[in-house]
Amino acid sequence: MPETNVVNDAWYAVNGPENDVVLSTRVRLARNLANFPFPSKFKDDDAFRVQTLVFDSFSHCSEPDRYQGVISQELDPLGAEILEERGVLDSKFAKENGSGIIVRTDGKISCEVNTIDHVRLASFVPGLDGDGAFSLAAKVDDELQNTLQFAADYNVGYLTSNLCDSGSGMKVSCRVHLPSLSFSGRLLDLFASLNSKEINVSDCFGAGNLPSSSLGFYYQVSTKIAGNGTELSQIAALVSAVKSLVENERRERSVVLRNRQTELRSKIYTSYSKVKFSSLLDLREAVEIISDIKWGKNLGFFTGIEDRELCALLYRIQNGHLQFFLNSRKFNFPKDISENKELKTRYLRSLTLQESFEKISIR
Repeated sequence: MPETNVVNDAWYAVNGPENDVVLSTRVRLARNLANFPFPSKFKDDDAFRVQTLVFDSFSHCSEPDRYQGVISQELDPLGAEILEERGVLDSKFAKENGSGIIVRTDGKISCEVNTIDHVRLASFVPGLDGDGAFSLAAKVDDELQNTLQFAADYNVGYLTSNLCDSGSGMKVSCRVHLPSLSFSGRLLDLFASLNSKEINVSDCFGAGNLPSSSLGFYYQVSTKIAGNGTELSQIAALVSAVKSLVENERRERSVVLRNRQTELRSKIYTSYSKVKFSSLLDLREAVEIISDIKWGKNLGFFTGIEDRELCALLYRIQNGHLQFFLNSRKFNFPKDISENKELKTRYLRSLTLQESFEKISIR
């Protein structure tokens, strides 16, 4: 898979519904071919046969030239890192014998082959758009079923290696930004309520600095079980849960702005100043800065930058994406770091944020 096609066509740099809180929506469909064991039970040439059938099936989809497939063991390390950063590839299975990855050139559709299941088809859209993400995935799923027979049971639904995925085979998730709720300490009660409704919440970029928080206050909200109702009802349940978080986050902005504005301005302007005067930023620092700038923008402290730009930055400042640009372009680095890969990456990360924030104005 050519590396240039891995990073082009950024779907995540486009506006989507509820973009001030919801960064993106993903739908993943787990499928297995009939008459083959699950990947963990493969024998002899099972993996190769399944891989061949799935890759061939994509060649019969509409616009087959838009799909690029590669055997995981042939994927170069940087390409694998970029795909992992974009949520397309699970690093635990990247080098499994017989596994592969297929990506559509616009990045909105991807398919892992022979990881946990034979097929793990995923679609990505900006903002809160469960129906849009499902339509994308369902269209490709229907096309694959023209040439593949998926294992299913009349009473159970689609058969998968993980019991929680059996039924629709679907998992729906959204990435959300909840700084006001995190700052005020209200999230744990809301998350407990979601858990009782079979909705799971996890970190996007690791643990944050506040108790029980996620780095940058970015969280992934997802369905737990694929056997509860139809695809549409599962999507409706997740969308309803996320909309509730959106409404709560927006209300809480007004509360923290009214009661703790001095603290907020100090925290957010400190992050803005840090970017302007820093030469080297690590990944954790950059995620926190982007979060604070987004929070400040949505509180009305800043103008001159959009939510979609801040969402795109979360991908652009990742190590693999920065390394791609280091390899493909010439940069003039200070002499004392010109031979240090890690410091050059941190330097480029700082430059990326500085250039992106050039048009920001403080209100």
